Amino acid sequence: MQGMMASEKEPTVIKKYANRRLYHTGTSSYVTLEDLAGLVRGGEDFVVYDAKSGEDITRSVLAQIIFDEESKDGQNLLPITFLRQLIRFYGDSMQALVPRYLEFSMENLTKDQNQFRDMMGKAFTGGAFGSNGLDAIQAQTRANMAMFTEAFRLFNPFAAAASAQSKADAAPAAGKGDELGDLKRELSEMRDRLDKLAKAK
Repeated sequence: MQGMMASEKEPTVIKKYANRRLYHTGTSSYVTLEDLAGLVRGGEDFVVYDAKSGEDITRSVLAQIIFDEESKDGQNLLPITFLRQLIRFYGDSMQALVPRYLEFSMENLTKDQNQFRDMMGKAFTGGAFGSNGLDAIQAQTRANMAMFTEAFRLFNPFAAAASAQSKADAAPAAGKGDELGDLKRELSEMRDRLDKLAKAK
């Protein structure tokens, strides 16, 4: 047990002081946002705490890193349309779903990045941009979205309950055993669709 705990690396602690300076507790030195961006690229996890209040401010520091990167020429990753759509989701009923969808999409993009690099390399072969690489990426994005939607429906108890209720309303004479059987069949069908989407991917 101790061996397992020793092998799990705790995130590096960064403290932010009132003068806006960031202190790396692991190296006992001050760092910049650029240094923290380098840690992220190197796969090193860190958490940032306000030195005075102890509040976890990691999210705002990471957002600041993204803002700084987006301000550099040629470093834009976030399309204007995406930024506008993201702003519209704040306060929307779909807000709670957005972080999970973005995490899901980024995990799949990271997992498939070598495949996408090959596609883009072929698309740019000969110096002329081809549409095949982008078409393949868009198809992969659609497949990922379909998988996410099915997974959300499968594990969302409200959707399952609504589905069971609609079946009950449509067939009031049916017994509870039939409703349960219908629900099980529907869940089984969704699992089959997920398996097929995963295999197609």
